[in-house]
Amino acid sequence: MYDFYAFLDRMKYIRRWSLMRSSREENVMEHSWQVAVLAHALALIDGQICGNSPDVQKTVLYALYHECSEVMTGDLPTPIKYFNPEMRGAYRAIEERANEKLLTMLPEALAPAMCPLVSADTGSYEYALVKAADKLSAYIKCIEEVKAGNDEFRKAKEGIAAELAAKKMPCLDYFLENFLPAFFLSLDEMEGLD
Repeated sequence: MYDFYAFLDRMKYIRRWSLMRSSREENVMEHSWQVAVLAHALALIDGQICGNSPDVQKTVLYALYHECSEVMTGDLPTPIKYFNPEMRGAYRAIEERANEKLLTMLPEALAPAMCPLVSADTGSYEYALVKAADKLSAYIKCIEEVKAGNDEFRKAKEGIAAELAAKKMPCLDYFLENFLPAFFLSLDEMEGLD
């Protein structure tokens, strides 16, 4: 018996934004799906519009599995995770150990294929796209909360907007200019329902 996929299925129980009062809770499973969709969009824009050549499949798979370790560690709030370099390094080591443990829950024949996804190449361009998509997902969550009248996310929204602008990624800039404005609209304001 192998526990890997049953562990991943528990992502739906891990709440994000635990230090913030949310109008709608978000879990790690739905976040991972959203990051995968956004990373796919960034990779497509990067290739088709910006003229680069990221590995789209690798980008999406990195995104899909980018929070696997959290089924063992939980979602540590950002202010704690990045409190100082020592904390950041210690948490990174814990995440790596959790990923290694997860990989032992697969048959030997599957573990080598899953290892590069669960323990992604964090120095790759594709992983940089995933990190941008991850930040974009956080920004979209802030937009949704502020739209719902939850001022708790206002400061986070401003900070994340500045982080996104500082990334200087043409594909991200394109998404922010051409796709992000629709996230500020209500359903009735979107053109697709005309």
